Amino acid sequence: MDFKKYGAEFIGTFWLVLAGCGSAVLAAGIPNIGIGLLGVSLAFGLTVLTMAYAIGHISGCHINPAVTFGLWAGGRFPARDLLPYIVAQVLGGIAAGGVLYLVASGAAGFSLSNGFAANGYGEHSLGGYALMSAAIAEVVMTMAFLFVIMGATDARAPKGFAGIAIGLSLTLIHLFLIPVTNASVNPARSTGVAVYVGGWAIEQLWLFWVAPIVGGILGAVLYRLIAKEPSTA
Repeated sequence: MDFKKYGAEFIGTFWLVLAGCGSAVLAAGIPNIGIGLLGVSLAFGLTVLTMAYAIGHISGCHINPAVTFGLWAGGRFPARDLLPYIVAQVLGGIAAGGVLYLVASGAAGFSLSNGFAANGYGEHSLGGYALMSAAIAEVVMTMAFLFVIMGATDARAPKGFAGIAIGLSLTLIHLFLIPVTNASVNPARSTGVAVYVGGWAIEQLWLFWVAPIVGGILGAVLYRLIAKEPSTA
């Protein structure tokens, strides 16, 4: 077992949840200087971009179970590492959620009832979007994300730019998805804050595992079909 890879996935997912969700919890709603939708979207994109160059050469910088499943379905990742990668990612997300809670709870008036950047649908969607809308959006956006990842990391793609393309694609995805589900496309990100919110966030968490994983697999398979990429697993 290559614990360096698993450690890198833990750290990368920790960074994504802490900085991404942290920007939403701590900085999005500050009067006059809050970063808003665009700022939070950019924050998530920057977490992936920075970690792509920090740990991409160690673990591949999946930092997302949907990416891990997608790369496996796309013939880029061995099945034997699926579970260890996902465990490391989820633990990294939960650890980051804990640190974020310790920081955020120091502010007057803090309450988990404000959502704590958890993902949701129906009455817990920022725009009031129903389950079906949320499911379709999460599947399609994660499918697009994996398509970009597969293409940007293809051996035939320009070298050294994959992290930029992937980070910017995640920014675009958040601009679209935040009003619908608060933007998951990542089960570890969703779990990392849902365990602290509890209640409705845990009850709705299933969607933010199923939809991103389905979308990730579809996106990778679609790219593989279009690119006629041979299996390397």
